[in-house]
Amino acid sequence: MSKQDGRLNDLKAMTEDQLADELLKLKKEQFNLRFQKATNQLENTSRVRVVRRDVARVKTIAAQKRGEAK
Repeated sequence: MSKQDGRLNDLKAMTEDQLADELLKLKKEQFNLRFQKATNQLENTSRVRVVRRDVARVKTIAAQKRGEAK
């Protein structure tokens, strides 16, 4: 099992409210990374890609949970 699979299982175990909180946290981090990139202070450029994909994962899982609830 890879690190990513463990993260995915953690996300799937979260409630919709927890996913919303996680999404908010990731969006804030994404904003901060964009700001650091614009001011040439970004050291770990790969983090931008990881956060963007995590945002997509959280949105996908949240949509699946909403679909199951209906």
